[in-house]
Amino acid sequence: MKIRRPIVVAAALAVALTVGVSAFAWAGSGDDRGVIAEPVSDTAEPETDTETPEPDPQEETQTATPTVDHDCGDTGPHQKQVEEILADLGGYGEVFVDGEQSREDCEAITEFQERMGISPAEGHAGDLTRDVAVRIHESDLDKCDPGGGIVVCIDLTHQTLWVTDVGEIVYGPTIVRTGMAGQYKTQTGKLEITNRAEQEWSKPYKVWLPYWQHFYMGQGLHETTTYIHDSFGSHGCVNLLHEDAVALYEMLDVGDVLHIFGNKPGT
Repeated sequence: MKIRRPIVVAAALAVALTVGVSAFAWAGSGDDRGVIAEPVSDTAEPETDTETPEPDPQEETQTATPTVDHDCGDTGPHQKQVEEILADLGGYGEVFVDGEQSREDCEAITEFQERMGISPAEGHAGDLTRDVAVRIHESDLDKCDPGGGIVVCIDLTHQTLWVTDVGEIVYGPTIVRTGMAGQYKTQTGKLEITNRAEQEWSKPYKVWLPYWQHFYMGQGLHETTTYIHDSFGSHGCVNLLHEDAVALYEMLDVGDVLHIFGNKPGT
């Protein structure tokens, strides 16, 4: 018996190992409560963590086509030039630079016209819309001294304004209307805001000037009291659209710097 016991023990171990391996194979597919799951078919495809890639917005833009159905009338005489400028400026919506009017182009041009106070704002790329777009696009952004804080940059040549903070543009460019020739020319140089008022009475012209911010000898920033694209110029003040006058009044304070440079055509 002493001679046979190792054989019996070995046989028993072999049986136990066979049963144990089988049990482990089932238990390994159970959950952490010891519940044995159903056997999985050998032909089942393994699960993968690979996610379906999101569509590339740039690829969608590249394959987008203009919507020819629109109610903006005929293509404007400066359609392609305005499309090119708005596409370069950005921020006015989708634009197709093809020289043909589309619903997308019309909406972008209309938004630009509304922002720049152009009336009527109907998406037609006419002379005024082209001229304003060119003024914005060609503004001499590098000619304004960045200073060490807030600086209001006023480009008399292009009749535009923007604001920088330590050299970084934080507002604009937008359009302005400045002084006429002769004694009404807007003062150039580096100036400071000296006083402000939400409404300032102009004694010489007997009119209220909204969002007044004075900077030199009776000249100041203020909301225009007439259609900004009508007149040849102001009496020296920097006339602003309502949206810009409000924004600058909230942004600026006494002591803030203006850098006025360039030369308005005709002055």
